[in-house]
Amino acid sequence: MTEHAQPTPAMSSEHEARQVSRLLTGLSAMALVCLTGIGIKAWYSEHYFHAWILWLFNVPVLANMAWFAWTRNREIQKTGLLTVVALLFTYLIASGGESSTGPLWFYVLPPLLFFLTSLKGGVAILLFCYLLAIVVFQFPDLPGVSAQYSTDFKIRFFVTLTFEAIFCFVLEAGRLKARTKLEAFARAHEHAARTDELTGLANRREMQNRLNAEYLRFQRSGHHFSVALIDLDLFKQINDNYGHDAGDIVLQRFADLTRGIIRQTDVAARWGGEEFLLLLPDTTLLQALALAERLRSEVARTEFRHQDALMPVTISAGVCSISKAGSVDELLKLADIQLYSAKQDGRNRIAPRVRSQDADTTPSA
Repeated sequence: MTEHAQPTPAMSSEHEARQVSRLLTGLSAMALVCLTGIGIKAWYSEHYFHAWILWLFNVPVLANMAWFAWTRNREIQKTGLLTVVALLFTYLIASGGESSTGPLWFYVLPPLLFFLTSLKGGVAILLFCYLLAIVVFQFPDLPGVSAQYSTDFKIRFFVTLTFEAIFCFVLEAGRLKARTKLEAFARAHEHAARTDELTGLANRREMQNRLNAEYLRFQRSGHHFSVALIDLDLFKQINDNYGHDAGDIVLQRFADLTRGIIRQTDVAARWGGEEFLLLLPDTTLLQALALAERLRSEVARTEFRHQDALMPVTISAGVCSISKAGSVDELLKLADIQLYSAKQDGRNRIAPRVRSQDADTTPSA
């Protein structure tokens, strides 16, 4: 049966980045239409210089779209569009546009800034825009400033723009907070889907995926790997004699011991009940046997206690290398055969046998 990949936070971020990129492309196309249309209107209203300036702004917009189509660099696309918008709005507030309505285009800025940048970045850019507007309003005789604005217009402009900016800030802050919660939930869901709840090790589904991936790597590049199928000896007796809480403690303690023995590149999973499986990449059969023996020895000399009761805990393991099998299923079957052999030989041992194993190991009671 084919497993369908679960969406991850990284995948969600990439999806959102693509959405933002499509939005920027759409905004750029709309900007071309608006600049061309308003330029035509200005031309027929005999504002020829204003019309030419608006048409000329089409050039950097088109250049930014073409650069993104070539490089697919989203950061440059965003920065480029914001730069063009900033220059356009500077021109509009300094010139007044037609009938001194240029500053009205500033109302487009707050939602655009907060969506495309961070909250702090948006506030910083807006404060700079406020400063620019104050300079133009208070010093109409500066070079390049040709617009004249009434006091009533200035007051209403700043009040309404401030109200819009605060509103957009609150909405964007709420959106980011909700997204953060959703990402945290997605990470928790992803972790739960891959992890055994009791032991914190990988679960059977995750291990199966890792085994398949490692087998594909072996087929591509010839990197051998081994597995060790481990069973806690006479675990049912622990549950019967000491209770299921004690059994859970044993499973958790064994998982901790396993994490302390294996390498960072290895994968340990709870395969089912009291069975565990180790995936050991780039490991020969002899190396895997040595690691399994270290784990067996560590478990044998560790005291497992529950409510002052000392519980006898040992493990048996079957080890197999991919060099002995033709598929993952065959590898697991051979490891299971070796595990059965270890139990038949008296438990508390690894199969096939390692010479360093204690000759006098006896099965747990």
